[in-house]
Order: sequence, then structure tokens, then C-alpha cells
Amino acid sequence: MKKLLALILTMMMAFTLAACSNNNNGTQKEEKTTSSSESTQTETGTSNEKNNKTQLDTANKKILVAYFSYSGNTKKVADQIHKSVGGDIFEIKTADPYPTDYNAVVDQAKKEQADNYRPKLATKVENMDSYDVIFIGYPNWWGTMPMAVFTFLEEYKLSGKTIIPFCTHDGSAFGKSVEDIKKIAPQSKILDGLEILGKSVKDENKEVPEWLRKLGMIK
Repeated sequence: MKKLLALILTMMMAFTLAACSNNNNGTQKEEKTTSSSESTQTETGTSNEKNNKTQLDTANKKILVAYFSYSGNTKKVADQIHKSVGGDIFEIKTADPYPTDYNAVVDQAKKEQADNYRPKLATKVENMDSYDVIFIGYPNWWGTMPMAVFTFLEEYKLSGKTIIPFCTHDGSAFGKSVEDIKKIAPQSKILDGLEILGKSVKDENKEVPEWLRKLGMIK
């Protein structure tokens, strides 16, 4: 009889311990899940705050889209950028227009570069000091910017400004134009630029919004 009673007591104790163990495990799992969820929400909130801050900072910047265009390709890209980011737009024009004949303009561009010549410009940006962000666009001529763009950049104090280059080309991309911009404006912040093949330029280029989103200029 005593053995039977002892056996019953032992089985009751074992059942009670097992039940307690299961309850504790369930509580621990639930707490861990809750903690993980809170962590995810916190990280997402931080990420959104960063994105919002980028957009807010961009919204408070005064933007200029400046460009030089010979064939009209760079103008199309400039117009699309301006339409997307707002601000002001400015066309860089020389006082003496370039020849309309393609071979003649190629020869003139090569000579200007060889002579390190700075063409005189027909127009000037008013209140350049008021702009925080400057998009600068141009075709690739002989491995860099047209000399008219050199003239443009050298006319202004660009220290502390953000410069964003974009160019159209026939296969040579930016060439050494970005390096040349950095030499002209060593105290400016140069962001990643956009290069588009001239033959693929359209009024609406899919590369433009993708690039602007990466820069945090649009949502």
C-alpha cells in the first residue's frame, strides 16, 4: 500500500514539473517574439526618419539646372531633370554661336581644347550665391566638357555648393570631365552623375528618375 502511494505521489510531482516547464517555455517564446517585433518597428522607424530627413533637406535647397547643348540631346535631359526636381533652369550659350556643320564644330571644339580657350558666354546666372545645388549638363566633347562649360564654372564662386553632373555621349561616358569639375570646384561636393548615350536620349528617359531617387532628390 505504501509503495502504491509513493508511486502515485511521484507521478503527480512529475506531471506538475512538466506542466510548469511548458508554461515557462511558452512565456519565453512570446516575450522573444514581442521583443523582435518591437526591434523591427524601431529599425523601420529610424529608416523612415532618415529618408524623410533626406527629402526635407532637399526640399529646403534652392536648385539650378544649368546645361550646354549643341544637338538638343542634353537639353532634353536637362528639361526632364528640371521637371522632376523643380528650381530654375539655365542654358549656357556662347556669345559667338558654334557652326551648324557637324565637322566644323568638331574641329572648333578640338582647337579650343588644345588652346585651353575659354569662349565668352552670352548670358550669366543672376544671384548664383543663392543656389545650394547645381546640376551641370553637357555633351562629351573630346573626352571632357565643352570649353564653354569651363568658362561657366570658372565665373562663379562654387565653394560649399553641391554639384551634380550629367552628360550625353557617343560611348566615352564622362571621360575626364568629372575630374575637371573637381579641379575647378575643389571645395564643392560632387555627387554621382548620370551619363546617357546620345542616340538613346528621349524626352522622358527612364534613367533620370532612377538616378534622382538614388540621390535622394525625388521620392
